[in-house]
Amino acid sequence: MVLGPGEIYVVPRGVEDCPAAAEKASILLFEPSGTANAGDAGGDRTRDPVGA
Repeated sequence: MVLGPGEIYVVPRGVEDCPAAAEKASILLFEPSGTANAGDAGGDRTRDPVGA
């Protein structure tokens, strides 16, 4: 999915996404509060989900 300035896309629940940009960009992501960041990779960049 390629988006231009001011465009929005809703990733369906359960679909893994990987946002990327060819040049500097500002993005805003909304996720449920229990979503672990940095995917399921673990390590020092992944936090435990809220309530876990």
